[in-house]
Amino acid sequence: MIKEINVSSILGTCKRPSEWFGVKYNFNIYRGCEHQCIYCDSRSQCYGIENFNDLVVKINAIELLTKQLASKRKKGLIGTGAMGDPYTISEKRYRLTREALKLIADFNYPIHITTKSNLILRDIDILEEINKIYASVSMTITTTDEGLAKKIEPYAPLPMDRLKALGVLSEIGVCTSVTMMPILPFIEDNKENIIDIVNKASFYGVKHIVPWLGMSLRDRQRAYYYNKLDELFPGIKPKYEKKFAGMYICSANNSKKLWETLNAACSKYNISLKMPTYEEKATYTQLSLFDEKSK
Repeated sequence: MIKEINVSSILGTCKRPSEWFGVKYNFNIYRGCEHQCIYCDSRSQCYGIENFNDLVVKINAIELLTKQLASKRKKGLIGTGAMGDPYTISEKRYRLTREALKLIADFNYPIHITTKSNLILRDIDILEEINKIYASVSMTITTTDEGLAKKIEPYAPLPMDRLKALGVLSEIGVCTSVTMMPILPFIEDNKENIIDIVNKASFYGVKHIVPWLGMSLRDRQRAYYYNKLDELFPGIKPKYEKKFAGMYICSANNSKKLWETLNAACSKYNISLKMPTYEEKATYTQLSLFDEKSK
């Protein structure tokens, strides 16, 4: 179900930018997500989304974003939030993310986008414009196995389509990253999966991977995920219950060895396990300009 609403504000301030890729401001045009990944933490009660399977569309988002960007005295990296995907399926119809990017370009702000959709390539013209300042895109990749992906991320574009999109963005100079999270215990936590993600990321020009070898589980999210385990992976839920009980942080099996595998694979291709920030680029640019002037 899709519900259209009006809201009073669209642009929030991130209290701890360093924990979120340097994002200073964030916005969520959509709440809920049509990709329906079975592991999504946003189903948790703390986010206040009653039914994450429904999509809430903030139809006055562009009007509000125009006012709020115009009123900001200090520029900073804008992120697309975490309560949904800016390129959820209905973005094809609403085009609110595209209109928001146009505004961000007009107001000369940098952007960081996290998505699971190659629909982002529709807006490559605007991203090229924003990238004159700074544009960064992270694609979530938890597996390269298409059969598995169809189970755990049923309505998201396939992982290879996302990786190919990162390749196109890398070619035009956009900073690209893979968010390798979550890695589902007993399902994705094997070295073959980790190595293949890194291999394919490198092939498509990705220079940064942000990993979490494990997942979170709590309240409604746990209940939903366990139901899906029974439906899609019979026999796996008892393993979770035995190993994790009521724990929130659920680490991958053999996590130490998996980290070693990940580090070795990334070292092979010179892939960083830390994503750069806009502030780092801005500082580097300023220092370069200073060096040029001092010559």
